Amino acid sequence: MSKRKPKDADKKVAAPEMDEQTIDVEEKQEAETADTPASGISNDDHVEEPEIGAGELQEQSRELAEENSCLKDQLLRKTADFENFRKRMLREKEDGIRYANSALLMDIVPIIDDFERAIQAAAESEDFHSFHEGVAMIEKQMVSILERNWSLKRFVSLGEEFDPEKHQAIAMEETDKYETAIILEDYQKGYYLQDRVLRPSKVKVAKPISPGKISDKTESEIKRSE
Repeated sequence: MSKRKPKDADKKVAAPEMDEQTIDVEEKQEAETADTPASGISNDDHVEEPEIGAGELQEQSRELAEENSCLKDQLLRKTADFENFRKRMLREKEDGIRYANSALLMDIVPIIDDFERAIQAAAESEDFHSFHEGVAMIEKQMVSILERNWSLKRFVSLGEEFDPEKHQAIAMEETDKYETAIILEDYQKGYYLQDRVLRPSKVKVAKPISPGKISDKTESEIKRSE
C-alpha cells in the first residue's frame, strides 16, 4: 500500500517552475528594453548643424542693409510730413487769430455804406430832417445786427436801482423823491455780451435826503464808482 504525498509537497515542487518562467519573461523584457534606443534615437545618431557659407552671409548682410535703408527712408518721410503738418497748423492758428473778426466786420461794412449814402444825400439836399431820420435808421439797424448776430445787447438803466456790477456813477444828486439810490440819468448806455456786462453804463444816481434810507454799503459803492 503506497503512501500519498502531502499536498504541501506538490506545491513545493510547482513553485520552482513558476519562478523560472517569471525570471525568463523579465530577462526577455530587459533585453528588449536595452536594444530599443531612448526616444527612438540611436546612441550613435547626432544632429549636425548646417554650415553657413560666406556667400549666404553676404546675401543676408545685403538684405539687412536694404531693409535698414528702407526703414530710414520711411522715418525721414514721416518726420518731414509731421513738420509740414505742424507748420500748417501754426499758420492756420495765426490766420484764425488775425482774421477772427472778419464776420463782424462784414456786418459793419454795409452800415458804413449807409452812412456814406446818408451824408451824400444830406450834402445834396441840405435837408436836416431827412438826414436825421436816415442816421437814426442806420443806428437802429446797426444795434439790431449786433444783437442778432453777436449777442451784443444794449441795456437801459434809467429808473433802475443802482447796481455796481453794471452801473458806473459819475454824478450824484440829493433828492427827497426816492428812498433808494435810483438812476436819474443815463449818460452812456451799457452793453451785455451774452450774459456778461461788456461795458457798464455811466449814470447819475439819486441820493435820498432822508437819513438811513440808503445803506452805507450802497453809498460807498457809488462813491467808489465815481
